Amino acid sequence: MPEIMLGSHTVKSHGVKVARGHMHDWIILLVLGVIDIVLNVVEPFHRFVGKGMMADLRYPFKDDTIPIWAVPIYAVLLPFAIFTIYYFRRRDVYDLHHAILGTLFSLLITGVITDSIKDGVGRPRPNFFWRCFPDGNQVFHPVTLDVVCNGDKRIIKEGYKSFPSGHTSWSFAGLGFLSWYLSGKIKVFDRRGHIGKLCVPFLPLLFAAFVGVSRVDDYWHHWTDVFAGGLIGLTVASCCYLQFFPFPHSVNGWAPHAYFQKLAESNNGPRASLRRARSLGMELHDVHTSFIRHDKNEEIGEPSPESTSSSLDSMEAGTSRY
Repeated sequence: MPEIMLGSHTVKSHGVKVARGHMHDWIILLVLGVIDIVLNVVEPFHRFVGKGMMADLRYPFKDDTIPIWAVPIYAVLLPFAIFTIYYFRRRDVYDLHHAILGTLFSLLITGVITDSIKDGVGRPRPNFFWRCFPDGNQVFHPVTLDVVCNGDKRIIKEGYKSFPSGHTSWSFAGLGFLSWYLSGKIKVFDRRGHIGKLCVPFLPLLFAAFVGVSRVDDYWHHWTDVFAGGLIGLTVASCCYLQFFPFPHSVNGWAPHAYFQKLAESNNGPRASLRRARSLGMELHDVHTSFIRHDKNEEIGEPSPESTSSSLDSMEAGTSRY
């Protein structure tokens, strides 16, 4: 289907209308944000950690290669910047609004799922030993044989949030959505054989994968934490993208569903009006024609169907003058 422009559907002309049409979505988005904040405040489940388990939890406690403040930059602001650049090219507020809303839903749904599992599972991180015993002196409860940590409470709390990886899930949620978006915009699956275009949507996924690898290298996560986080983020990103956009391999994969809905409305509107006008015109033409025929019959003295019928009856009765 050719790329037919609907007109100038800008943020200034249609932005408020589009946002109001999705007001309930924005409200739910705020609710998800509040839920995620609460999940980060509550204390996670403290899984039993015995003395024999410390061998796998004694990796160095080092700084993040990718700090937490960097995640919103590449997972949120970078996609938004690309959406904005495309908006200035197409002037399609539907595409901009749905891309931003879809990305935010992808991130917050992923965040709620990830943090819910983190709090419920309470898996110790690979560097849990040094979080629990920063001085290196192990202390265990004499009865339960569980750890008795003497480190900073905030650091210990984060030590029970290994599964799944939040960095990885958020990275795949934001960059995974961006990968879908780019696939549709550059028409990766247009069946023309330009396989080099596949590199474009692969770049965000590759960066998200490197983030996951860094979490294992920094000893903040086990590899299973990273695998689960990536799976959660990419699955949610895919569902959120397809809620607003067609599959990239589709003929209409370059624009949101709302674009084609508005296009159908703009095409069907004039056609329906034309059909009604034609129908009304035919009715008026028939009425006008009947009046003309009636007037002509009176002018030339042509007998009407009623008079003709009475003449035939009189002829059959033998009363006709002919």
